[in-house]
Amino acid sequence: MLSDYDVIVVGGGHAGCEATAAAANMGLKVLLVTMNMNTIAQMSCNPAMGGVAKGQIVREIDAMGGYSGIVSDKTAVQFRMLNMSKGPAMWSPRVQSDRWLFAQEWRLMLEATKNVDFWQDTVVGILEEKGKVIGVKTSLGIEINSKAVILTNGTFLNGLIHIGDKNFGGGRAAERNSTGITEQLINLGFDHGRMKTGTPPRVDARSLDFSKMEEQKGDLKPSKFSFSNTEAIKKQLSCHITYTNPNTHDILREGLDRSPMFSGIIEGTGPRYCPSIEEKIERFSDRDRHQIFVEPEGWNTVEIYVNGFSTSLPLDVQLKAIKQIQGFENVKLFRPGYAIEYDYFPPTQLKHTLETKLIDNLYFAGQINGTTGYEEAGAQGLMAGINAALKIKEKEELVLQRDQAYIGVLIDDLITKGTKEPYRMFTSRAEYRILLRQDNADIRLTELSNNIGLASNERLAKVVEKQKQTDTLLEYLGNLSISPEEANPYLEKANTAPIKQKVKLYSLLSRPQISLNKLKDSADFESYDINLYDDEIVQQAEIRIKYQGYIEREKEMADKINRLEGIKIHSDFDYHKLKSLSSEAREKLSNIKPSSIGQASRISGVSPSDISVLLIHLGR
Repeated sequence: MLSDYDVIVVGGGHAGCEATAAAANMGLKVLLVTMNMNTIAQMSCNPAMGGVAKGQIVREIDAMGGYSGIVSDKTAVQFRMLNMSKGPAMWSPRVQSDRWLFAQEWRLMLEATKNVDFWQDTVVGILEEKGKVIGVKTSLGIEINSKAVILTNGTFLNGLIHIGDKNFGGGRAAERNSTGITEQLINLGFDHGRMKTGTPPRVDARSLDFSKMEEQKGDLKPSKFSFSNTEAIKKQLSCHITYTNPNTHDILREGLDRSPMFSGIIEGTGPRYCPSIEEKIERFSDRDRHQIFVEPEGWNTVEIYVNGFSTSLPLDVQLKAIKQIQGFENVKLFRPGYAIEYDYFPPTQLKHTLETKLIDNLYFAGQINGTTGYEEAGAQGLMAGINAALKIKEKEELVLQRDQAYIGVLIDDLITKGTKEPYRMFTSRAEYRILLRQDNADIRLTELSNNIGLASNERLAKVVEKQKQTDTLLEYLGNLSISPEEANPYLEKANTAPIKQKVKLYSLLSRPQISLNKLKDSADFESYDINLYDDEIVQQAEIRIKYQGYIEREKEMADKINRLEGIKIHSDFDYHKLKSLSSEAREKLSNIKPSSIGQASRISGVSPSDISVLLIHLGR
């Protein structure tokens, strides 16, 4: 029989993998229970990591000592830094990944991690005693004891796959669903709901005409995700772009009466920001085309992911419609697109540590909390693993604040606001975007992670050196005077006003037209010490110069808001006794049980006057 464990992680997806790695690297004995050892870290949908806001999350996971960034770097087939025409708060790294190598590398890294055991089986319930989790029970009838359990069930809880009017149980294509856990949690008093997501058809690249599509190459000088010593990609595969057309839309509309979404068969709520193609043509009926990204699945396969054509329409409709797309006239399908419904548990039932309020030492992470996306799942898994380990070690919990990380924004949004549709991270969800850039995730988070025993001393030393070099460069630029004779030829090329007397180079760099990186590569300035610093240091220095005012302003705003975070509210506070609160506030506050005035102020339906009542009652 299996021995006892500190932590049992249920599910081998992105949340489960990060939870396992975090808890094990903090010295705990961890068991990862997964239904299929061959699909650990499977990329169920698109073969890519990162993107707008999601790329920031991957870099934060990496800075905290997680594995997602390292795996992404090792298995990338293309790298792009998105939004480079905008300010640095919007720059977002994204890699196209080799789907098979990605899962393989994750498994190998977990196998190489001390304190990790694996068990292939289906968990059908938790073991609970006096309001505290004590282990899990599997479909083989095995009971395994542990001090904490982290549920990361993804789309498998009572998963139901839909293709046209056909539906069948499953958690992913060709994999069975998981039953038992939902029913037990409901009996224990948890609220639950249904959500829906979908995936597009996979097709044969040999049947496509790429000459009719727009080629989308990777960056000329590709970067990478991890702050560790992984290497940037040297060879890249191209993606392609094509478009749907009115003929495609007409065929799709003809099949809507057989769509499980429009016929009412699917009851779960789907993702607002990643709709199916049938939803797109209905919601945006004025548009005569929609963009389709043609993405390779890996180095050594002809399988293609048709990004933008997610659908649950009948197979014959899918095939007929997709053949109308330019370049897809002779397409051969490997498998059809499908929709999947699954159970989730509203995340307002969790603490900020991702521990449930009802059952001690039971944690939820990933799609079970109503989120969508590998990155959001991995971030939750990381934090659940960290906090489970800290609680078992009887140490203080780690909760990232909204001004510290996108991960903090993600979890606070879930816990405080809840979600009734699959939650996806965007930069617009963060009020401190200029502080939460992808380039400074290591500076923001590595020391925090090192303090809890996760990020290594080597990682921390690298961050300290990065900060030291940046400060040295800034001091150099602040002391270096430059004459009109030296500067004006370059300023003229940059289409900005000349100078009439000597100025500090630091002040010139505050101009939007002047780039320190370009300055570094310019023959006009090759004699200066700028060339002694690598691109990462130069970029850090330039951002701090150009955005100093914005950075300071956001820090001041964050400090003011964080004072409210310091005013704690006890979990058994009786809001119904405060008749001065609005009835809506009493209801919402009693349900969510905020841990602080700051969290209470972010709850929908709680007004500033309600916050004033609470402050007065708490003696503030």
